[in-house]
This record gives sequence, structure tokens and C-alpha cells, in this order.
Amino acid sequence: MRRRLVSTYVLLLCMVLLALEIPLAISLTNRETQGVVADRLADATRFASLAAPAVRDGELDSLVNELRPYHELYGIATLVVDQNRQVLSVFGAPRPYRESTERAIRGALAGRQMSLPTTIWPWQEDPLVIAVPVSDGGAVLGAVVTVSPTGHVRRAVVESWLELGLVGLLAVAACVITALRLAGWVLRPVTRLDAATHEIAAGDSGARVQPNLGPPELRRLSDSFNEMADAVAEALERQRSFVAHASHQLRNPLTVLRLRVEELGLGLVDPLAKADHEIALAETDRLAGVLDGLLALARAERGQHRVEVLDAVAVAQDRVVAWQPLAERRGIELVTEVPDEPVWARLVSTALDQSLDALVDNALKFTPSGGRVTVVVEPAGGGVAVSVRDSGPGLTEEQCRLATDRFWRAPDTQNVDGAGLGLPIVAVLVEASGGRLALTPGTPGLVVRMWFPAAEPPPARRSGLDGLEVAGGTRME
Repeated sequence: MRRRLVSTYVLLLCMVLLALEIPLAISLTNRETQGVVADRLADATRFASLAAPAVRDGELDSLVNELRPYHELYGIATLVVDQNRQVLSVFGAPRPYRESTERAIRGALAGRQMSLPTTIWPWQEDPLVIAVPVSDGGAVLGAVVTVSPTGHVRRAVVESWLELGLVGLLAVAACVITALRLAGWVLRPVTRLDAATHEIAAGDSGARVQPNLGPPELRRLSDSFNEMADAVAEALERQRSFVAHASHQLRNPLTVLRLRVEELGLGLVDPLAKADHEIALAETDRLAGVLDGLLALARAERGQHRVEVLDAVAVAQDRVVAWQPLAERRGIELVTEVPDEPVWARLVSTALDQSLDALVDNALKFTPSGGRVTVVVEPAGGGVAVSVRDSGPGLTEEQCRLATDRFWRAPDTQNVDGAGLGLPIVAVLVEASGGRLALTPGTPGLVVRMWFPAAEPPPARRSGLDGLEVAGGTRME
């Protein structure tokens, strides 16, 4: 937009300059032409007054004595002809004559003063021809013709045009500088508004537009945007607080409800009643899982996290060991593919632990007995990539795009335990760590890849005041 505004200003100025300078250039050219024509006409008129008695009496010596030094001094050719176009005197005029010279002679013999060309343009090299009739008592006896070179006139015209062009270029340069400053002043709020919009879209809810920038209309727009951003941030914070508080407050009555349901199952003998009792207990556990997921999601979205530098290899191995009993019970091979040396990453507190728990849990749910789940840690793209691969049914590319939406479940997994909050929580934790989350269909199964920024190895592990070693990395508040 800034380039368009500056281009518009410069285009308008160029049109104005052309509208002014073209007529002015023509006027300067006419002025130079009229000046030299007036000088040559005065000379030719004087020669014509001297030529009248000489032509009448046939005594040309006095006239020749005037024309010869004139030609030698100024380099201007002269020509004197009588009424019959017989040449009486010539100095420097070539034969045959140019067409302009012939026209000038005809006009002068007809009693008119002739000047050809009427305007001397820089690209024309024709000489200036002036013809004046020689009259005596009203009768035209002949004509005096001067043929002048026009190089100096053309140079003067070119110099005048160059001066005009220089003035125009200076005006354009001044216009460009002024237009850039004006466009910058006008568009500065728009630029800051665009930047703030992208920052908010990227998750920085505190981004705002600096007030009192630009013209009044854009100042009002900036103030309105800041008010809107404040209102949206406040509404989102209220929503997160409500979800967190509601999830937390519902935990107690849900725990009491589960205890009551367990007590109701004591002494049941009827198989159908026992089955219904087990279903009720399973539903309370499922509801507890939903509440835990909502609480974790609300906490993750607040954006107030501690940052840690930790060894991704150690965390991955630790979580695989923790999930190994469940994998063995289901007949699934759970393994790691990690480097021999530590791989350090910078991320929010417990982000990798929670993410791996959610991803390994999903992989074990959907991988059939005899399948394989692999946790991979590797340096990649200037950071650390942590992937979980399974050999389950997997997802399509469209389902991979939807999988991080809250409460989304694949159509063929509705009968599998879960609330559809695991991957959304992972996505929030990864983004809060400055990383990226990608889901791609495997062959077979699904590949979930997390990328985190790399970090320098922390100082040597230090023992705390209580004698316990800080494991996995260094915490940074």
C-alpha cells in the first residue's frame, strides 16, 4: 500500500510537471528563435537599405564592402538577387540553394519578409534563412538573403530544456521524499495494526497497537482495535477461568457420586444389575477423565508456563518405561529409537511428559495386539523432533487436520474410551513451547511428530539444598 500511495503521488506530480514544462519548453524555444530572427532581420534590413541604390545604379562595390566582412566575421552567408533572380553578390551561400532558400527568395521578391524555419528545434539542423525585399519607391528591385547556422541556438534550447528537466527531477525527488514520509505517517497505524493482528493470531493476547499514531481516523481505528482486543482477551480469560473452576469444582461431587455408585454395587447378585453397575462406574470414570482434560487444557492455554531445558532422550525413555506394563498386557511392542547421547530441548514445564503420555496412550488404544509403537527422538531442523509411530488403523489426511479440534473423534473410534482432548492438549503444550505439531498418515498407522527448539546443554547437575538431584534438566522461571 505504501508503494501504491507513493506511486500515485509521484504520478500526479509528473502529470502536473509535464503539463507545465512542455508549454514552458516550447515557449523557451520560441523565445530563442525570435531573438535570433530579430537580430538577422535587423541585419538583412540594413543590407537591403544599402542595396537599393546599388541595384538601381549597378554600383555594388559599397554593398560588397559591407557583406564581405559581415560574412568573414560572423560566418553568416549572404546573397543579393535582382527582380529577375539574377545573383548580384554572394558570400558563402551554396549552389544549388536549399528549398527553404528558394522559398525565402520567392517571398521576398513578392514584397514580404521571410524567416524559415519559424521555430528552431534541437533535432533540426537546417540553417536559419532570412529574406528581405530591396525596395525603391514601392517597387521591389531584388532581395537580400542571409543564411545563418543554428548550432548555438539549438545548444541554448537544449541547455534551457536540461535546466527544466533538472528542476523537474528535483521536484520529483522532493515529492518522493515527502510522499514516503507522508505515506509512512499515514500507514504507520495500519502497519502496527497488521503486526498486532498477526501477533494475536499467533497466540500473543497482549499485543496492542500504539495509540496516537497517524491521522485522526486511524487513531480512532487503533483505539477501537485495542478496545476490541481487550474485550476478546477478557472474554477468553473468563472462559478459561470458568472451565478451570467448573472442572475443579465438579471433581468433588463426581468423587462422591462414584463412591455412592460403588456402595450401591455391594451385594448385587443379579448379573444384569452388576453389568449396569459396571457401566455406571465406567461412565463416572469417563466423566472424570473429561474434567481432567478440560482442566489441563485451560491451564495450558493460560500461557503462563515455566520454561525448562531438559534431555528429550531421558524423558522419552522414562515415559516408555512407565507405559511398558500396559503395552505388555495388551501384547503390543513399545520401543524407543533414540541417540546414545543426550538431546537438549527448551520447552514449558512438563510439556514433553504430558504430551508423550497422551500420544502413547492413544497409540496403545488403537494399535491391535501384536502391533508396534515406537517413540523416536532425533535432532532435526535446528531443534529436537520427538515422534510417536504406531501400526494401528491410522487416520486420513483430512482426519489428521481435524484431530487437534476439541472433542473430535474419528467416526470408527466412537466406541473407544476417550474424550477427544488428548491431542488438543498436546497441540497447546507444543505451541506454548514454541514448537510445532504435525500428524501424518503412516504405512500403516499414524505418525505424530513434535518439534521443539534446541537448547544448549545445561551446567553440570547440581544437588539441591535437600540433597536431591535435579533430574532431566535445568528449570528456568
